[in-house]
Amino acid sequence: MRVLVVEDEKGIAEFLKDGLEEESFAVDVALEGRSGLRMAEVNDYDLILLDWMLPGISGIELCRQLRKSKSLTPIIFLTAKDTAQDAVFGLESGANDYIRKPFEFEELLARIRVQLRPKDSEDSVLKLGSIELNPDTHQVFKGSKEVLLTQKEFALLEFLIRNKGKVCTRTRIIEHVWDIHFEADTSVIDVYINFLRKKLDEAGSGKSFIHTVRGAGYIAREE
Repeated sequence: MRVLVVEDEKGIAEFLKDGLEEESFAVDVALEGRSGLRMAEVNDYDLILLDWMLPGISGIELCRQLRKSKSLTPIIFLTAKDTAQDAVFGLESGANDYIRKPFEFEELLARIRVQLRPKDSEDSVLKLGSIELNPDTHQVFKGSKEVLLTQKEFALLEFLIRNKGKVCTRTRIIEHVWDIHFEADTSVIDVYINFLRKKLDEAGSGKSFIHTVRGAGYIAREE
């Protein structure tokens, strides 16, 4: 899953990037409002973490412009502005959630997971056939057997399951599982897919849920 952090305090931005990458997110950072808006407009993010007081344009203006352009990307404000009126103003400007600084990273992570939860489910566990992936605990099971994955393998499987039934191109996978600074050849995706298939196959039944779409990419599909 790919997150954009728009935060002008470099220390906080690096803290968020490091913490989220440890949780298998791909993270891009903008240190001022205008570059944050440009990045949000040209890239496909799963969620945006947005400071209120930014150089260039404010977080409020950035949020409003994205909503005006019909963007539905979840936005969470992270701000030192701490009155109830500020929170109401931020939410009415189009944000999905509002967290006051200072904050506990665990709380932020929980709120991010809520925003990324499938809209038709109250359960955070993602399912694909006999595969169950829990973003909260970073565990994957195939049937009753746990499958141990690296961070990138976990992030790749999570992205494919969230988009099950849809063809995911290699470029789109890189955008959501890695970040904008990733420069390796897209063939690295094929390598990770093979790692993932092997581990899932070894967990039992031999049934593959990740299929190659020749000339296009990959699709996760229940059969």
